[in-house]
Amino acid sequence: MKRENQSSVSEFLLLGLPIRPEQRNVFFILFLAMYLTTVLGNLLIILLIRLNSHLHTPMYFFLSHLAFSDISLSSITVPKMLMNIQSQQHSISYNGCISQMYFFVFFGCLDNFLLAVMAYDRYVAICHPLHYITVMREELCICLVAGSWFFCCVHALLHTLLLIQLSFCVKNTIPNFFCDLTALLKLSCSDISLNKLAIFTEGGLLFILPLSGILGSYIRIGSTVLRVPSTKRFFKSFSTCGSHLFVVSLYYGTLAGVYFFSSFQSSSDKDIVASVIYTVVTPLLNPFIYSLRNKDIKQALEIFVTRASSFK
Repeated sequence: MKRENQSSVSEFLLLGLPIRPEQRNVFFILFLAMYLTTVLGNLLIILLIRLNSHLHTPMYFFLSHLAFSDISLSSITVPKMLMNIQSQQHSISYNGCISQMYFFVFFGCLDNFLLAVMAYDRYVAICHPLHYITVMREELCICLVAGSWFFCCVHALLHTLLLIQLSFCVKNTIPNFFCDLTALLKLSCSDISLNKLAIFTEGGLLFILPLSGILGSYIRIGSTVLRVPSTKRFFKSFSTCGSHLFVVSLYYGTLAGVYFFSSFQSSSDKDIVASVIYTVVTPLLNPFIYSLRNKDIKQALEIFVTRASSFK
C-alpha cells in the first residue's frame, strides 16, 4: 500500500522548546555554543586520532567512532531546533520527519553499543593487561564496530518500517523539537500495539544488553582495582570510571525515561528536558570525559599545535 493511502499528513509541526519569546535569543546563543563545541570538540578528537600514530590503538579506534556518532546525533536535531527558535516556520515534511527519526534512532543506538565496546576494552586493559594485545586484535575491533553499525541499522530500519505503516489523520503537532519516535506514535490514529511491542522487546533488548555489558565491565574493573593495594591507582581508576559512569547514567537514565517509562497518551516538559540531555548535553560531555582529560590526547594536541604553528 502506498504511503499516500496510509497517511493524510504531508507535514508535521514541531512545537520546539517551551521557552518564552523574550528568552529566544538567550537559548539560541546557548544551544548554538553547545552545538559548535560538540562538533568542533569531536572533530578535533577524530583529527588527532587520525594524525597521531600513537593513538592508533583499540580504545581510540572506538573513541573516533563514538565522536562521529555524537556529531551525527547532535547534527540531526540541533540545527533544526535552532532554526525553529529564530523563525516562526516550525514545519517539517513527512519524509523529512521520518528520515530524522530513522537517523536519530540509528545513532542513538550506535552510541549505546560503542559505550559498551569501550567499557569492554577498558575491562580487558585493566583486568587482563598481559593478554590485552592478543584479545583486542585488529580483527576483533573491526568486527565489534561493524557489528554495532549493522545491528543499529537493522534496529532503526525496523522501527521506521513499522512507523510508515501507521496513519496520521488529523493531529500533526509534535510537542518536541525533533521527530521523536514516541511523539509520532502518540499522533497516530492507527493501532500502535505492534510498535509498542517492538520498543519494549527488541528495543529493550538492545537497551539492556549494552548497559549490562557496561555495568559488568566496570564492576569487574572496580573489584580488580580494590584488590591491588595502591592508593594512586585506586583514585586514578575511580576518577576515570566515575566520570564514565556519570555520562552512562545520564544517557541511559534519560533514554529510559522517554522510551520505556513515559506515557504514549500524553507528553510533558520532562520528556523534552530528557531529550535535550541525550541529544545536546551528552554528546557535549563525551569529548571532555573520554578524551580531553586523557594524557595521550593532550600530548597529541600539543604536538598538533606545535606542528601547525611551525607552518606559519
